[in-house]
Amino acid sequence: MCSRNILSVGLTAILSLGCGNLWAGETINRQEPTHSYGIGQAATDQELQAWNIDVAPTGEGLPLGRGTVQEGASLFAARCAACHGTTGQEGPMDRLVGGVGTLASQQPIKTIGSYWPYATTLYDYIHRAMPFSAPQSLAPNEVYSIVAWLLYQNGIIAKDLVLDAQSLPVISMPNRGGFVQDPRPDVPKP
Repeated sequence: MCSRNILSVGLTAILSLGCGNLWAGETINRQEPTHSYGIGQAATDQELQAWNIDVAPTGEGLPLGRGTVQEGASLFAARCAACHGTTGQEGPMDRLVGGVGTLASQQPIKTIGSYWPYATTLYDYIHRAMPFSAPQSLAPNEVYSIVAWLLYQNGIIAKDLVLDAQSLPVISMPNRGGFVQDPRPDVPKP
């Protein structure tokens, strides 16, 4: 047998084995290639944990701490009022207070009181993104206090309620039932 025929028989055997596995519905164990550009380093578990700051609608992820309406009033005045007004209604940025009953109108006013479905995600947003000029600079007690003041201003909680990881998830927001559940099976239900 000449070398050309040996090569042909070898290639045919290899292709037959590979195709045979595919036609038989068998999966082929193969490793995904890793992409490395020779720069940077893999993140450590500690570095990944530092980025894991989300708070779920259920309250999962809320940190230890507590806050009151009274503490929140002074914090809001110092850290938030320049953008949202002294009462949370004046702006120049988004209005945070009021708007109840306007969602079905021609000019809906989407605020914490009229639109926001979960009080816990208010904590998440403020901690993650506010104040605009220094996001993630507020301590947990400060965030709980600002959330308390905003919920009080919207008529959702009493002035003496202390917010923490236990009390915040049980607050029922006025528009919680105003949203349609995501029907996709791979999306967790809140």
